[in-house]
Amino acid sequence: MILYARRAWIVLWKDLLTERRSKESLNALLFFALLLLFLFQFALGPDRERLRAALPGLLWLGLVLAGLLGLGRTFVTERENDCWEGLRLTPGDKSAIYLGKLLGNFVLMVAVEVLLLALFGFFFDVDLGPALGRLAVVLFLGTTGLSAVGTLFAAMTSQLRARELLFPVLLLPAQVPILLATVSATEAALLGQPLGEVSHWLKLLAAADVVYVVIGIMTFEFILDV
Repeated sequence: MILYARRAWIVLWKDLLTERRSKESLNALLFFALLLLFLFQFALGPDRERLRAALPGLLWLGLVLAGLLGLGRTFVTERENDCWEGLRLTPGDKSAIYLGKLLGNFVLMVAVEVLLLALFGFFFDVDLGPALGRLAVVLFLGTTGLSAVGTLFAAMTSQLRARELLFPVLLLPAQVPILLATVSATEAALLGQPLGEVSHWLKLLAAADVVYVVIGIMTFEFILDV
């Protein structure tokens, strides 16, 4: 178990160190999120009621679109730098690689979400402070599911020429239960409702997270050897 955790930590640390030096994915995601905010601002206009009704969907639409851009590049570095064989030949349980990559994607998505929330509050003049605690719970559960599926499908499509096309085709249908639950729970959080009133959505999120992570851990070794 200690060796397993160490392998996962090494992969996580390598990805974070690479991103810290290049800032390639983070910069792309942040500029993309900023562009989406400008588009949303022009599309909705000054109508406050319309904005309040659309905000949960817009928030998660921005996160998912940013995720498509960032998660799809999870294994691109290894492919471009001829490190894929090194991953395949790594001794020990290969699922530790998946777990490390998942955690790296989770950290990257959380960084984007923090900035995106701040920008949402600034652009749309919405006070998110009172709802931050409830939003943190929903974002944690939703981001875990998004990262788990995104990391797995990124591994599946990393060796394909049409991976930029196939990745969203695979990811978006698998995200339907996550999106339904997160948008509904986010709406309740922004309205000031206690999360107990949407506990059924949170249970769906938690169950989906467990299923997606377990499937990823169980199948990643076979995907890596393809």
